[in-house]
Amino acid sequence: MADLPVRLRHAGGRSRGRRRRVPRRAVPGKRVVFARPREPVCSAAPQCPIRFVPTRVRLENVGPVARSPVKRRRVRVLHVVHRLDYGGLQRLVGAIVSLIDHDRFDSHVMTMTHFGPLAEGLAAFAELHQDESIPRFSMVWPRRASGKIRSIAPDVVHTHSGVWYKASLAARRAGVPRIIHTDHGRPHPDPWVARFLDGLAARRTDVVVAVSEALRRQLADTVVPDPARIRVIVNGVDTSRFGPRAVNGAVRRELGIPAGVPIIGSVGRLDPIKGYDVMIDAFAALRASWMGGDGPAPVLLLVGDGPERARLAALIEQSGLRDVARLAGWRKDVERVYPLLDVFTLSSWSEGTSLGLLEAMSAGVCPVVTAVGGSPAVLGGRLRERLVQPGDRAALAEAWRGALTQRERREADGAAARERVQQAFSLDAMVRRYERLYAGEDGASTAGVPGHGEGGAST
Repeated sequence: MADLPVRLRHAGGRSRGRRRRVPRRAVPGKRVVFARPREPVCSAAPQCPIRFVPTRVRLENVGPVARSPVKRRRVRVLHVVHRLDYGGLQRLVGAIVSLIDHDRFDSHVMTMTHFGPLAEGLAAFAELHQDESIPRFSMVWPRRASGKIRSIAPDVVHTHSGVWYKASLAARRAGVPRIIHTDHGRPHPDPWVARFLDGLAARRTDVVVAVSEALRRQLADTVVPDPARIRVIVNGVDTSRFGPRAVNGAVRRELGIPAGVPIIGSVGRLDPIKGYDVMIDAFAALRASWMGGDGPAPVLLLVGDGPERARLAALIEQSGLRDVARLAGWRKDVERVYPLLDVFTLSSWSEGTSLGLLEAMSAGVCPVVTAVGGSPAVLGGRLRERLVQPGDRAALAEAWRGALTQRERREADGAAARERVQQAFSLDAMVRRYERLYAGEDGASTAGVPGHGEGGAST
């Protein structure tokens, strides 16, 4: 093979001009050999102090060359949430950061207030950050949040309900190449100020995720100016963790509920949007009309915490339900609580895709819930007969009565509920879909995402 000139070299050994590097494996199976010809190329007069001699290379056969695979760096994803309590939103974030492919993604979580009780469990899977101060002017100029995000240097910022406007503004000012937002459900009623601010946030968000088809339609109609940016990713649950199991008498004793007493239960944040006041009123009506022939009267168990706790405790006291209605607070072992329930219930005014509902159904518990948001789609088929209209106390009480007094049908509906979740609400499928969003494989902008252009953070 002919020699290939690659640069000029001064006869005295010093290089002149810019040197061009030659890779040691320029051609597969060839070795680069450097050689200097005997005669100088420069034909200038002998008085010329500078003579240039070209260094040449030739390629010799050395056999096949093993190519080492190119290792891409991990995509750094920063989740931004308001706080880390045991609500459905926070548990969903926990599921994503714990089950994501850690060889491809580097997870971080930032709270806009205190960490909360869920932070301890997340620390094993993600680096945690805190931005405690939220002054009013930060809604216009989130300098502190932007600085925090810039120091983390994420490739993707994933905001969640409650922080969309401020977090997306801070991320854009920090130069983050890709912003994703998951809306876990709209407030009821949905104030125009919230719709206006979220509409502004949507303009600087690359992908908006709705957790149900019903929520996607609502966002497209009232919030997101460009509906083409919306994707639907329904929530999923770990059906191996949340499954039918033998009733644990120890948990009943912890909760102060005697054996043999039926339990109507709910798990979730104690928030006005959940309509727990409607639930308590309906339960009072059910207890007042309960007949001895129907068996032992049920108790009401509410697992969770939130801003409504004090008001709900007062309402329970006023309704004379102190001994039969329990506010159990947050529990880390809700998978041990669901099997105790005879009926799982929601009285919500609005829902995205309720994680508590999915967990209870996965545990084989018969559901009685309001027909809002994604709940009708979650139940599907014959289970839709267990739906009631929001705010209808009498209908809710009668639906409970029907479920409690018809044991065989209740158990059959519980089995159908578990089968439904196993088929349609896989946690693994949900996490894989979020991975594709983080990697820019959804068709939206991929600028700055590793493997799809330059930029972002290094690990």
